[in-house]
Amino acid sequence: MMHKRSNAGFTLIELMIVVAIIAIIASVAIPKLMAARLSANESAAISTLRSISSAQAQVQSSGAIDSDGDGAGEYGFFGELSGADPCRVSAAGAPAAGAVGTDELNPAVLSTAFGNVANSQVVRSGYIFQIYLPAATVAGVTGSVAEDAAGGKAAAPFPDSDNGEVLWAAYAWPQAVGQSGNRCFFINQEGDLLQTPNRGAAAYTATGGGPLFDAVFSVAGDMASPLGVNGVAATDGNTWTAVQ
Repeated sequence: MMHKRSNAGFTLIELMIVVAIIAIIASVAIPKLMAARLSANESAAISTLRSISSAQAQVQSSGAIDSDGDGAGEYGFFGELSGADPCRVSAAGAPAAGAVGTDELNPAVLSTAFGNVANSQVVRSGYIFQIYLPAATVAGVTGSVAEDAAGGKAAAPFPDSDNGEVLWAAYAWPQAVGQSGNRCFFINQEGDLLQTPNRGAAAYTATGGGPLFDAVFSVAGDMASPLGVNGVAATDGNTWTAVQ
């Protein structure tokens, strides 16, 4: 006598086959999804750096920040560019903190999201961004000043007023290298957009693992020195090339 097969569900063997097929599909699809996300995050980081470059050009040309009162505009930090924090002002020709409620940039040249500064950095789409402005030139070397931990610049040391009219730099690196992005990027006042593969044990990653301000420059501690590209060694020892 023939017995009809039960329609109650899959047999154990059929379930094992289904699971195996799903595992095969996942092993192919997941790496592709990861690669696509990494590529999207890197593209977003490049676009963000270009937006920062445009914002810096706007604020400098407008003279909105002029901390020595000489009529020449200066570059800004995230808190200033986004309108979240007061811009630096001139006090008898010397840099000083702006007043809350009075000296914020209006209209801002970056979106308010860039006002969410923590540890002097902004996080967007898997990447960490940091702006550096120049210190005074001492013995031919121009150091840097980082943004206040919570954004803007409320107290000394302030960026040098004269150097701040002509120099700025920004880096972008992954929150988790290999997971949120791979490459590390750099841009400056000239619009030089550079990248490094960012591989190995010394890869830039996470909040406390970003580049030093002079990483891409050819002279240690000097952000006025030539960039380490086209055969010129960078301070961090990495190979930096132009983003095409």
